[in-house]
Amino acid sequence: MKAGFDRVAAAVLLVAALPLFGAIALLVGLTLGRPVLFRQRRPGFRGVPFDVVKFRTMRDTGGSDAERLTGVGRLLRSLSLDELPELWNVLRGEMSLVGPRPLLMHYLDRYTAEQARRHEMKPGLTGWSQVNGRNALSWADKLAMDVWYVDHWSLRLDLRILALTPLAVLTRRGVTAPGAATADEFGGTAAARPGVHPEKTV
Repeated sequence: MKAGFDRVAAAVLLVAALPLFGAIALLVGLTLGRPVLFRQRRPGFRGVPFDVVKFRTMRDTGGSDAERLTGVGRLLRSLSLDELPELWNVLRGEMSLVGPRPLLMHYLDRYTAEQARRHEMKPGLTGWSQVNGRNALSWADKLAMDVWYVDHWSLRLDLRILALTPLAVLTRRGVTAPGAATADEFGGTAAARPGVHPEKTV
């Protein structure tokens, strides 16, 4: 049911968003040049790697994320428009509309056994932690919410998260980690730390 809903919805959204895709591609091309899309290896369901697709937001030159991030890129990130091409990943069955966000490959050996359970479901365009603070949350809290979602998944929960996502995007809540241009590096967690209880949120 989840996979079928994902693919139908992704196909409809891709067609509906074609004019927006064209406008963003033109804007990225004018400010960053080609290619306008950015591909990066990420762990998917059960940790199996796939190539996530996004609009480029950074220059290829060296330096920190803050130095490489362009004004246009910052705007796209703040509205999550850079992630729209991930609908293609959903259509291909590599991602879901809702699920734990696909993180970096080199994080895989940094999770506790409990945190690694986030890979028991496909990664998503949006998720429980995205509508509950996103990068403003600690890593321990984000990963705890991911596992909570895996344990409590239902179509009703997915619809609730999808309904909350536009508000989270428009308010730009937690787009970046405090004091950072993007998100903090996950350094690993020796043990789950106390924090926000994953089910006692919105």
